Amino acid sequence: MSAQISTLEGGLTVASLNMPGAHSVNVGIWIKAGGRDELAGENGIAHMLEHMAFKGTNSRTARDIAVEVESLGGYMNAHTAREETAYYIRIMPEHMPLAVDVLFDILNDSTMPEEEIERERGVILQEIGQSLDTPDDVVFENFSAASYQGHKLGDSILGTAESVSGFSRDDLARFMARYYGSDQMILCATGAVRHDELIAQAERHLGNIRQAEMPKRTVPTWTGGRIIETRKLEQSHVIVGLSAPAATDGDRYAMMLLSNLYGGGMASRLFQQVREQRGLCYSIFSFAQMFSDAGVFGIYAGTAAEDVDEMLTVSCAALQDMKHDISDDEVERGKSQMRAAILMGQESVSGMTDSMARQLLLFGHVRAPQDIADSVNALGKDDVVRVINRLTSHATPAVSVIGPSDKVMSNDRLKGLLA
Repeated sequence: MSAQISTLEGGLTVASLNMPGAHSVNVGIWIKAGGRDELAGENGIAHMLEHMAFKGTNSRTARDIAVEVESLGGYMNAHTAREETAYYIRIMPEHMPLAVDVLFDILNDSTMPEEEIERERGVILQEIGQSLDTPDDVVFENFSAASYQGHKLGDSILGTAESVSGFSRDDLARFMARYYGSDQMILCATGAVRHDELIAQAERHLGNIRQAEMPKRTVPTWTGGRIIETRKLEQSHVIVGLSAPAATDGDRYAMMLLSNLYGGGMASRLFQQVREQRGLCYSIFSFAQMFSDAGVFGIYAGTAAEDVDEMLTVSCAALQDMKHDISDDEVERGKSQMRAAILMGQESVSGMTDSMARQLLLFGHVRAPQDIADSVNALGKDDVVRVINRLTSHATPAVSVIGPSDKVMSNDRLKGLLA
């Protein structure tokens, strides 16, 4: 399978991937703007606009949109991320023209009725409240703020109750006019789709699509901060992370392999040494989060307050040990898991759409899953060690903890354990 990509009038990118054996089509429009592209005073507006997408156009009410899509067995949804906003519909192949028509309609002719704005504002305020009541959500939000203090990557995608309460229809319309244009859009479809048919559907809407601005992004500075929030909880939720390579860096696959070996499953170093051998936690894992110009490598754990420092000490030692004690068999196991995940991902119509769109946003091209698997297969333990050294050589860790105690080792002590 290989993706077909075309650039149409005004800069609209159209990409498709025909998946033999698929019985449905997943079609969506990805916007090259997300939470980090909000201006001062706009925290949460990208997410609120995403909520408003299916709330009515000049030719369709919110109910019309839902009935049209769902009466044909379709499913529609959207999401907002740091660097993108996406709107997508999964439907039977013969109804793809309707899906494309609905997507362009909601993104080019949305009316955003005042009553719908107020209704959805209430929904989002409930969502923010639910997030604040969920410690393992809060600890990640605080971790972003500790990592990139003063930068949009450190802000919550949801926004705050204060910011969301203040958005007007004009504010939403300005954000949409700024970024929702043909040169900022990628129309993607995977499954039982033909590229020429997708282009034909897109061309029907070209005359109605406005032009947009390219987001003016500033490269974030890693601040290595510390946010400790005390709450009456049964355990402490802990995240420690380091500045890491960006998604466009040549070490991206090596970092993913490191995360797999270090804390990616039951056979990983963290799971075996922290949970199985010492019983210091129930849940622990590592993660590699990569943006277009920055990245984070970190660990999350939920543990008893009195065990936090011991858990962190063991976790740091486990990472250090990997510099000198990593076997070829261990590396091969991690690579096998990664290759399997990449290749099995080809079975998901919606997963392939998302993968294709993200690659286009980041790199401007799409690599075949087998090519990515080959890159993973070429990795060796020297690559893993090199990435560990990159991660631990200079930056101060960022720390986020929420739990019953604020007694957590200092960032400087963690830096020393990692160095």
